[in-house]
Amino acid sequence: MPRPIFLGIDIGTSGIRASGIDADAQERVCHHIAFQGVPPAQGKNEQNPVDWLALLDQLLLEISNKINTLNNDFRIHAIAIDGTSSTIFACKKDGTPLSPALMYNDAQSQPQADIIQHFAPKESAVHSASSSLAKALNLLQGFPQTELFCHQADWLAASLTGIYGISDENNCLKLGYDSVQQQWPGWLFENEKNVVLPKTSLPRVVAPGDKIGEVKAELIEKYQLTRNCIVVAGTTDSNAAVLATGCNQLGDAVTSLGSTLVVKLFSDKPIFNPDYGIYSHRLNNHWLVGGASNSGGAVLLQHFSKEQLDAMTLQLKPEQPTGLDYYPLPGTGERFPDNNSHKQSRITPRPESDVEFFQALLEGIASIEAEAYKKLVDLGAVSPKRIFTAGGGAKNPAWTKIREQTIGVPVLSARHSEACYGSALLAKQGYQTS
Repeated sequence: MPRPIFLGIDIGTSGIRASGIDADAQERVCHHIAFQGVPPAQGKNEQNPVDWLALLDQLLLEISNKINTLNNDFRIHAIAIDGTSSTIFACKKDGTPLSPALMYNDAQSQPQADIIQHFAPKESAVHSASSSLAKALNLLQGFPQTELFCHQADWLAASLTGIYGISDENNCLKLGYDSVQQQWPGWLFENEKNVVLPKTSLPRVVAPGDKIGEVKAELIEKYQLTRNCIVVAGTTDSNAAVLATGCNQLGDAVTSLGSTLVVKLFSDKPIFNPDYGIYSHRLNNHWLVGGASNSGGAVLLQHFSKEQLDAMTLQLKPEQPTGLDYYPLPGTGERFPDNNSHKQSRITPRPESDVEFFQALLEGIASIEAEAYKKLVDLGAVSPKRIFTAGGGAKNPAWTKIREQTIGVPVLSARHSEACYGSALLAKQGYQTS
């Protein structure tokens, strides 16, 4: 029997990526196809779902060719797909698209979001104009013939099996799915505003990593998959990226040091707190809770170029703290860990040395990260035991040392950074438990 490859696929706004891992979770093949997305304009960001099918087809053909070049006898045994959160569109029951896909950051549905706030519970994740629920209500108004709402990830997965109307609970969270009770809540169908989503238009919800079905016979042959190759439920792109880092146990956390500071922590209980922008996903039998600060790498780039930052990094002295108490923000306002729309950036006094100023900024962001994890613990999460780091800041060893000293928790480099690798782990999990 051919040795198994477990394939993870990540589709974003500007590219589709695949990672194929073996039984030891070692990546054997990978491939990336870039495509031209249309920049958002006046809150509008739409794509044609049919275009994704051509990309998926090209990706699978390329991956199959690469697998054939391996010295050993490998075949794809399981596939999982992640997609951008809250990307949704209207379909017929057989998956035929009726509308364009409203992408994750499409904001055309503000009138629907204004209605939702009158009947949805405050702690629900459906209140923004970019939520799946606001978009679904918008689409239902424009396409009353809608029979099924599909997210990006589950629609592409269904194209491989022919089984439409199944989604994962992570993608469904912003459509209103109650992950605690594991059901669609009654307020979606009966509310004071008489806003009704037909129950038949909502997917059956399964856990990420659950088997959905087998790949259609004609595609098994086309893509040279193993016989009875299965498709398992994926997740959102951000959750797949968390899994890719190696974070998977209770107390494991991930800090993403990109333009903003995002923290996520595997806890034994969910936290839903809209005041701080915190909500929770059920993932790998734990709760992934998290929040985002406005601080992060964008602040550093307000003061220095990337070349300057790279040069000064070699001169940092994490063992000699500056003692400056900074709270670096790119502008006015903060949401997490301090919910204060009037909060001002605090980056004075500025020392004469640019290197010292740079280190003080890093210390300030590290302090915000420490406060963020403390806030999650104060709200009921477990304490972090180890923190994996993703994003550009993960490559700065001095900053890592500063963070370890500030937070008091081991800080590790992410094992992988691509969401497709996280989805490959879900494919492996689904195959082993099916």
